[in-house]
Amino acid sequence: MLREDRRELCNWMSKSKDKRSVDMQIMRDWVEPKSRILDLGCGRGILLDYLKQTRQAEVFGVDLSSDKIQSCVKRGLSAYLGDMMDFMGAFPDGHFDRVICSRTLQELDNPSEVIEEALRVSKRLTIGFVNFGYWKNRISMLSMGRRLENEVYPFPWAQARRTNPLSVRQFEDYCVAEGYQIDRKVFLRGDWKSEVKRSPNWFCGYAIYDLASG
Repeated sequence: MLREDRRELCNWMSKSKDKRSVDMQIMRDWVEPKSRILDLGCGRGILLDYLKQTRQAEVFGVDLSSDKIQSCVKRGLSAYLGDMMDFMGAFPDGHFDRVICSRTLQELDNPSEVIEEALRVSKRLTIGFVNFGYWKNRISMLSMGRRLENEVYPFPWAQARRTNPLSVRQFEDYCVAEGYQIDRKVFLRGDWKSEVKRSPNWFCGYAIYDLASG
């Protein structure tokens, strides 16, 4: 079954011309068929389109970029241009089956408020983020006193977007402090493909969590 899933993903990704693969497959596996999904910071709708096609999910997105929302609309997706907190505030408790916050958490002004609201309007929250505690980042700061510039951080600081980086340990400490239940988690190495089993705060490049509402 795993091979079939990967073959399906490869076929879909070749059509969409996007580089994302393993993290999207993991999120897809966590989504129940025909469930109602909200993507916070949905971008151009790559993930939502994938979930719609492969899980027959009822998908919605929200983003601050008009260009990205237009791309979503061209894909036939329901997407809202505006603030995600305002958008979620319009829905009753448990309206969605799952909220997804993928590669967005580090760019939020108040991540804690967003997480709390997401777990109000949904039964589950999937979060994916770059682990700033990754060993290459630590070595770069220790040896050169500067952040790495690579495919994850492609721009020098003067041209980079606003960011509030976090590590695996920081996020898990936060979940414990707030009483959030972590049902599942997957840690990917720096290649974002192979899985990390030990010392994820050091060796994980990208982390994916599945939180459940109380």
